[in-house]
Amino acid sequence: MGGVEDDEPPSKRVKVASEGLASLSNCLPCKVNKPSNPLEGSMAKPLPSEGKEDMVGSKGIIRRVEFVRIITKALYSLGYERSGALLEEESGIYLHSSIVNEFRKHILAGSWNESISTLNKIGLTDEKILKSASFLILEQKLFEHLENGRFMDALKTLRSEITPLHISEKQIHELAGCIVSPSKFALRTLETQGLDVANSRLKLLEDLQKLFPPTIMIPERRLEHLVEQALNVQREACFFHNSLDSCLSLYSDHQCGRDQIPSRTTQILHAHQDEVWFVQFSNNGKYLASSSSDRSAIIWEVEWPPETRIMVAWSPDDSLLLTCGMEEVVKCWDVSTGYCIHVYEKNGLNLISCGWFPDGKWVFSGLTDQSICMWDLDGKEMECWRGQRTIKIADMAVTSDGKYVVSICKESAILLLDRETKLEKFIEEEHVITSFSLSRDDKFLLLNLVNEEIHLWSLGDLKLVAKYRGHKRTRFVIRSCFGGFEQAFIASGKARGFIDALAGHSGAVNCVSWNPVNPHMLASGSDDRTIRIWGLQRGANVRHKDTLSNGVVHCNGNS
Repeated sequence: MGGVEDDEPPSKRVKVASEGLASLSNCLPCKVNKPSNPLEGSMAKPLPSEGKEDMVGSKGIIRRVEFVRIITKALYSLGYERSGALLEEESGIYLHSSIVNEFRKHILAGSWNESISTLNKIGLTDEKILKSASFLILEQKLFEHLENGRFMDALKTLRSEITPLHISEKQIHELAGCIVSPSKFALRTLETQGLDVANSRLKLLEDLQKLFPPTIMIPERRLEHLVEQALNVQREACFFHNSLDSCLSLYSDHQCGRDQIPSRTTQILHAHQDEVWFVQFSNNGKYLASSSSDRSAIIWEVEWPPETRIMVAWSPDDSLLLTCGMEEVVKCWDVSTGYCIHVYEKNGLNLISCGWFPDGKWVFSGLTDQSICMWDLDGKEMECWRGQRTIKIADMAVTSDGKYVVSICKESAILLLDRETKLEKFIEEEHVITSFSLSRDDKFLLLNLVNEEIHLWSLGDLKLVAKYRGHKRTRFVIRSCFGGFEQAFIASGKARGFIDALAGHSGAVNCVSWNPVNPHMLASGSDDRTIRIWGLQRGANVRHKDTLSNGVVHCNGNS
């Protein structure tokens, strides 16, 4: 580690340390040679240096002491205790001050009085932190008394040590309840069930570490956190990023190319006899469903790593599929058998849309009288919201927490209806809305407009975030979708002027669906009666499935 003029072995190098600092891992301390000349109260420092020698890195913004301590902490956390101890000795920069090491030893040994005494010497200036840390230590002391059946000692700790801290009465009552009621004590300790005394004390140290300033005790996994932050910055700055996190490497800066966007036709699926109006991948990315004006719904099975199957409108667990015709009824299909297991309808009215609640226990539909109805799986009507809640062009969605129902309530307005409070919020547009898509995290809404624009709205503050132009449509309803890694991309039928334009269909592209599991797979349905599967340069292998007796087909496409 020394330079040309560094003739002395590491063990003989001079070091200036504070308070005889020694290393202590998350478990028991490792023994290292302590300096013979401790300083009071301050953290150990390396040999005095001038100018930029106290900093490392090309930009001179990283403090050497902090850098070395964080590396030492990472070594101990990874189990490399000898390496951590050697780094402390070699650098003269110690992970903890001697008083902190002493404090940790007392905690692990269960020396509670010494722990409280040492805590007051660490140098905490925030009285609130000091009181909170004292409470955690004394709470552990009380619980260990109870664990050993020393109820009077536990009561004494509560009265003479914990109560004078003047914490909330609720916490005092809870601890008192643990003393007088063994069942309450058992319930309180369920959170740490399975931890022996040694591990419960380690957990106490972790809780105390979260309270202390990081200069006193470095947070767990700090180095990993910093590295992950750096990778996240690179990923977010990558314009074409559409790869899994496993592709990120520490060996080089991350940068995706255009080849990560699915832009090559890997399959063309022929089966429908008329225009394909809707395609949608299942939630697990293993299915794709398509519906057509030929009055059929087809389930496709495509072998792809991962194995991919394609569908139309799925239950959260992908075991059931809803289909809805043009002002007809909603049908529920069993995916495994292909049989229709239920029909949802309302006397005198037709159904024009369908969807699932997040728990998979209810289904909903927009009706021709502009109301919204909900049923359980057995067809019992649970709720019906009347009034102008939806229109004939009726995309609908429910947020993942089940709180809001989103629908097109007027030609140029989106309704967000709070199911609990029945409060209504609106997104108003100047032009007719033809369709919308809700992001998987419920933060954004993508609106297709009749003026050939796509608008991105933030649902948190109901603000227009972005406008996408170049989208082409005629008299048809064109549907867009979020997709790719973390849904960072937008795909749209008949799109031009974006990141990429995919040529292949000979008719209007009515709908696109991005596989939620495989960011490199995209499906599009067209008036040319075909479905195209888009991917990277590697193709897909397709397997044919037998036709089911009820007219719903599992089948393959031809490359």
